[in-house]
Amino acid sequence: MRPKLLTITGIALAGALGLLAGSQTWVSFMVDGTHSLETVAGHDVNAALSPIAIATVAAALALTIAGPIFRRVLGALVVLLGGGLAALTISVIAAPLAAISGTVTTLTGISGADTTSLVVWSDLSAWVWVSAIAGVVAALLGLTVVVFGGRWVSGGRKYDSGSAAPAATASSVGAKPDRISDWDALSGGDDPSDGEDISDGGSGEAGGARG
Repeated sequence: MRPKLLTITGIALAGALGLLAGSQTWVSFMVDGTHSLETVAGHDVNAALSPIAIATVAAALALTIAGPIFRRVLGALVVLLGGGLAALTISVIAAPLAAISGTVTTLTGISGADTTSLVVWSDLSAWVWVSAIAGVVAALLGLTVVVFGGRWVSGGRKYDSGSAAPAATASSVGAKPDRISDWDALSGGDDPSDGEDISDGGSGEAGGARG
């Protein structure tokens, strides 16, 4: 697989994986005084996760038709998007109770510093780590585009070089005698060999004069 296709595919997959991970459960918890298990999805923890993941996929699609300069711009954008996705996810890993404080307030009606103290048990799912990895991968691939994207062969150049060869072949073929055209001329009453006879006769007479 070519580097361009591999890189663009990797960026698109990272964005899609981040979007999928954000729709899954990130934090499971129980509140004091209740026996019910509550869950919070990644998109509920931070609403910016979905737009970032979608923008990453869109940037990958734009890279398929972008020129050398615009590729670097898109590569820098992917670096920022991937870094943002990773940073938002890591903040949840670092402080999961703070991330679900809004949900706890909705359930209990209590807000402020005492919110997190109401949580007696919590657990992070593996999807949080998947989201973080997707962000890191997207950022690294975006950096790859910034550094090496200008060297990718454009589709237009590829097709131009491919069309030049048939044109050259056609011109070289046209330089050779066309037997079909000769038969068409004969059917129309013209003898294509008349010019050749005149030139041959002229050369012969010239040779005789010199003799």
